[in-house]
Amino acid sequence: MKRLLTLTIAVPFLIQIAKADTNVQLRMDGHSGELSILLKGKHDTASATVSKPASYSIYRNNIYKKRLDSIQKDVPLDYNEFVQEQIETYLTTGREDISREIGLSKYYFPIYEKAFRDAGIPDEIKYLSLVESQLNPNAVSRMGAAGPWQFMSTVARLYGLRMDNYVDERRDPVQSSIAAAAYLKDAYNQFGDWLLAIASYNCGKSEVLDAIDKAGGQMDFWAIRQYLPAQTRDYVPSYIAVTYVMNYYRKHHILPQECSLPVKTDTVMVNKFVSLNSVSRVLGVSLSQLSVLNPAYTQAIINGSPDAPKVLVIPQYAKDKYTAMYDKLNTDLGYADPHSFDFTSRGDYQTVEKRIPLHHKKRKFESMAALRRAAATTKG
Repeated sequence: MKRLLTLTIAVPFLIQIAKADTNVQLRMDGHSGELSILLKGKHDTASATVSKPASYSIYRNNIYKKRLDSIQKDVPLDYNEFVQEQIETYLTTGREDISREIGLSKYYFPIYEKAFRDAGIPDEIKYLSLVESQLNPNAVSRMGAAGPWQFMSTVARLYGLRMDNYVDERRDPVQSSIAAAAYLKDAYNQFGDWLLAIASYNCGKSEVLDAIDKAGGQMDFWAIRQYLPAQTRDYVPSYIAVTYVMNYYRKHHILPQECSLPVKTDTVMVNKFVSLNSVSRVLGVSLSQLSVLNPAYTQAIINGSPDAPKVLVIPQYAKDKYTAMYDKLNTDLGYADPHSFDFTSRGDYQTVEKRIPLHHKKRKFESMAALRRAAATTKG
């Protein structure tokens, strides 16, 4: 009859035993993720169990930590079993998504970096947008959060984003990045910790404060993790994991897709109503590309006016064609006013005015979680 003995043995020691003794067998349970060592004797077998994720590997354990340590800047890139689980998920089921996002990042990351630099927050938080939307400006959550930074409408308005029948600036990569930077800066000023600020971006500041209280006042994400909503418990590990993968994708043989958007763009200030379809026809640029470059125009109509001209983003033109392009827009679209289109080359579209302060004054319904609940109630 077999006896079960519970032993406390380090995994490396177990592996050494297995190598040295042909009567020793290591077994991994694919369902429970438990690593067992079987000591096979003449009459009995001893089993020592060490609980680890099924994907646990001493090599990966060490290399992930070393690599995360080497790229850490202002935001702590802690390594533990929760982070490893998320890394393994990206490297197995998320490879195609990562490949596409690496390509898209060539267009979106310079925009994020400019907004974050102006707000004084760490550059590496740009990777959070991959967790939020996979760099999709048209992403919409089940709760109604929209855009690359997934703002609910009420929070978006608190942080200066405009929404009307024609425009939803939550989808604008420039304006939404400025708003996201402002929110994160507010959260960091409140908590004094970037991982807590990132957690609050998912669940709201009030949820983080409640978790801190339950954890006895500890201002540390890993200390309060168990008290946070289930989604937020994995949100921060996902951020660390995607930061790892975006820096080390080559080590894991992930090939970037080509960027489907022009890396260099120009902007045109429009002070009339004009459809993207008309611009597409006049400039010979595909409507689909114009729509992706200008995702904030929900009706595919630029609702410009003399008092409030609107930005049109187009692929960059050669400098010697600026005048011809300007004339073509004004003439072929049928506007007599020579100033209907005011062409200005702005390269990466990063000089749009900021309409909000970096430090937002607290108001009622500060919590994103509360705002999401309120939005859900209103919809119902």
